Amino acid sequence: MLQRIREDLQTVFAKDPAAKSTFEVLVCYPGLHAIWLHRVAHYLWKRKRHLLGRLVSHTSRWWTGVEIHPGAVIGRRFFIDHGMGVVIGETTEIGDDVLMYKGCVLGGTSMKKAKRHPTISDGVVIGSNAVILGPVTIGANARVGSGAVVVKSVPANTTVVGVPGRVVRGDQPVEGPTGKLDHGRLPDPVVQALSASAIRIEELEERIRLLETAVQQKEAVKGASS
Repeated sequence: MLQRIREDLQTVFAKDPAAKSTFEVLVCYPGLHAIWLHRVAHYLWKRKRHLLGRLVSHTSRWWTGVEIHPGAVIGRRFFIDHGMGVVIGETTEIGDDVLMYKGCVLGGTSMKKAKRHPTISDGVVIGSNAVILGPVTIGANARVGSGAVVVKSVPANTTVVGVPGRVVRGDQPVEGPTGKLDHGRLPDPVVQALSASAIRIEELEERIRLLETAVQQKEAVKGASS
């Protein structure tokens, strides 16, 4: 238990440059408190103490602003930065070394009592206000940009942005100097599509101009010969 607590504290210092002291982290990090309370709730849930698990989860939501269903499975060194507005559904599975920012939703799209929430693989970073819906899988070390809405599985080592989410960088996640998601360098898929269309239009216009010139020259030669 003490080893896991120390590991959690080290994770905060590794992933949040704003952390100044151990005492500050212990008393002022709701994301960390939410994870600790979830472990208690999950322990009760696995032992069929469902009501007690939900009460602990509900208390955590009131205290931290983070709602994690006690049935969710969460790995080691998971960190929620800021935390407010985060929602994690019942059948969610989260791997190790995952970083999540405020306002994220890992939600379901089905009323069936089955796997209906996302699976987040190891090393994933999920940007602020991103929404991931359904039993999709986010591959290892993938990056989900802020505000993205993901409804399809995402390959490992890629970056996904937009609504709906689109993979914009394959095998090369957009990373900052600390290896985390660099939001300022995320490409805009809409702008990329418009730019590609504009380039294609220019190419077609040039081809039309060349064809018109060729036709005019041909007509001029024909007129001169007649």
